[in-house]
Amino acid sequence: MGLVYPLPSENKTVQGKEIQLEDLLGKTVLVIGGGGREHAIVDALTRSPQVSKIYCAPGNAGIGSQAFNVAIKDTDVEGLKAFAIENSVDLTVVGPEASLAAGIVDAFRAAGLKIFGHTQAATAIESSKEFAKKLMDKYGIPTAGYRSFTDYEEALAYVSARPFPAVLKYDGLAAGKGVVIAQDLEEARAALSDMLLDHSFGQGKVVVEDFLTGPEFSFLCFVDGERVYPMPLSQDHKRAFDGDKGPNTGGMGAYTGLPFITPEDEDFAYREILCKAASAMVAEGLPLSGVLYGGLMKTPQGIKVIEFNARFGDPETEVVLPRLESDIYDIFEGVATGRKLESPVWADGVTLGVVLASKGYPGHYEKGFAIGGLDQVDAQVYHMGTTVKEGQVLTAGGRVLMVVSSGKDLADAREKVYAEVRKISCDNLFYRNDIAHLAFE
Repeated sequence: MGLVYPLPSENKTVQGKEIQLEDLLGKTVLVIGGGGREHAIVDALTRSPQVSKIYCAPGNAGIGSQAFNVAIKDTDVEGLKAFAIENSVDLTVVGPEASLAAGIVDAFRAAGLKIFGHTQAATAIESSKEFAKKLMDKYGIPTAGYRSFTDYEEALAYVSARPFPAVLKYDGLAAGKGVVIAQDLEEARAALSDMLLDHSFGQGKVVVEDFLTGPEFSFLCFVDGERVYPMPLSQDHKRAFDGDKGPNTGGMGAYTGLPFITPEDEDFAYREILCKAASAMVAEGLPLSGVLYGGLMKTPQGIKVIEFNARFGDPETEVVLPRLESDIYDIFEGVATGRKLESPVWADGVTLGVVLASKGYPGHYEKGFAIGGLDQVDAQVYHMGTTVKEGQVLTAGGRVLMVVSSGKDLADAREKVYAEVRKISCDNLFYRNDIAHLAFE
């Protein structure tokens, strides 16, 4: 069941701008995707006084309480375009990288539809690690040294002659699973074989990077050409288990309010990395028009880029967007049309979120387990991989839920969120108990 908001009886003022009553009628938004990131986007859109109806394709069980789920795959560009036309959608917001890489923005714009997201060509800043590396080299954006390979034997010989750990990255999209930090030659051989001989992610290259050390963090910005609007910094937790142990995942939790990043660090990252990357893409004839995500590391030699993504991060979005006080529809629509924005306003305090994942994730896991206690949780619960059967919410993915709390500081937010996580019951879920541990060390 979707949520349609009661119409106001008079004009409203949002961020100092008067919204006319007629502008509040019929603003219909289509969100593409069906995970926690998209749930956070939908949730933020429900707070906009300009939005009266939200569709989400394909959505999930949690999104269905705030929007109308639509059974169309996020890469079915023609199906999504037809739906947007038939349902008079005013604005489409793209979540997943796969949709961007499939050219959804190009197709929608060609049909005269308003859409928030980058063109297929501009998405190369994420979809090709080699493209991103060449861009950074050309425009002086700090990153690790690298070489690219298509031949397995050449790559193995290069890695064998260098110190370990070795950073091995598949050159295309790999759903967050195309990066291996090999600790020894045996691991490197297996990873290179997987990528270049078995083609587990498809035909492609492997980028071998110098190994960097230091804390990682995420810097997301709304970008329209050379205009770059920063969001609060966040840190993701990739490893499956406490103490940053176990295999890499899509993210087991995140938080805002990073004590190890100084204002000077943030200013450098904004000016010398995010703004410079946006300008570089304009110079290359590939202007950005959506979200640019900088996966960064504070090394002993300064802040450097680990990767760029061309969309909202997941699970970072779930801790960043709850702090947005501005009207997100205004931001999405402004970027989609090239209209200059007022600087977004963000709430003080911090947020912290914990992911509950299916046992066995990121490897093999089973689905269909009942989830109880959700109605008892006094925090924001974003659904990442759920479905509903006979009125019961069931697990339907690797990462299943993310519980997010805000607080005056990280200790406050952490205490709140774990108290709420413990109210959720399910025989097949696990979670990390140490989200934001770097802030307490």
